[in-house]
Amino acid sequence: PNQRFYRVDTALTMPQVAAAGWQLRIHGMVDRPLTLTYDQLIQQPMMERDITLTCVSEAVGGGYIGNARWQGVRLADILRRAGVQAGADQIVMRDAKGMTIGVATDPLLDGRDALLAVGMNGQVLPAEHGFPVRVVVPGLYGYVSATKWVVDMELTTFGAFDAYWVKQGWSQQAPIKTESRIDVPKTQATANAGQITIAGVAWAQHRGIEGVEVSVDGIWYEARLPAQDTIDTWRQWYYVWNATPGKHVLQVRATDKSGQT
Repeated sequence: PNQRFYRVDTALTMPQVAAAGWQLRIHGMVDRPLTLTYDQLIQQPMMERDITLTCVSEAVGGGYIGNARWQGVRLADILRRAGVQAGADQIVMRDAKGMTIGVATDPLLDGRDALLAVGMNGQVLPAEHGFPVRVVVPGLYGYVSATKWVVDMELTTFGAFDAYWVKQGWSQQAPIKTESRIDVPKTQATANAGQITIAGVAWAQHRGIEGVEVSVDGIWYEARLPAQDTIDTWRQWYYVWNATPGKHVLQVRATDKSGQT
């Protein structure tokens, strides 16, 4: 649900941006600089996609990951209208308060469903998640991709400009790593002996999850996977364990569709 979806940004006070006054400027290393109003944007062909977002600060069992159904315009279509020039390997995105997020150009043009999102889970985009327009890019950590309250995109190079988080020592490019977590049972949980379902989620956005294994006291077993929603969402898994009395250690590991575990 939108009200429970994680939020990470640098805004001490939430930007209040009116849709009527919103504009997105695309400039820099482009053939045809353009400026879009909100009304012009929502008149473009819309798409709806389930995409899991992940913060680079997500820890084992943490909450900085969430899946939502996003509604918006394919960003690649807008960039192609502007005409991206050869050598423009970075897009510096700015929000309404001047925060800079630098994203590699190639992932936005490689066919994935990167969006200028205006809706979230069937509702107008909430203010805390970037109303009126935010960027959603599958497969990249949020600090290089998930610009909220976006108003400016400058096509440039990584050599010419370091965005905010790069200046803090973070990598310029940030593909999401393959990870998994156990949601049930919880750490330090107490349960009766007998059949117990171990379950959770695994994610490798834009690569997809091929398999998940569960370890009980160091012995690995193959978990069961339901059908994958999309290659850009997390994937649920479960394993039914015949638990014996005593203390046990459970672990999980995932393998993505590129073969990386």
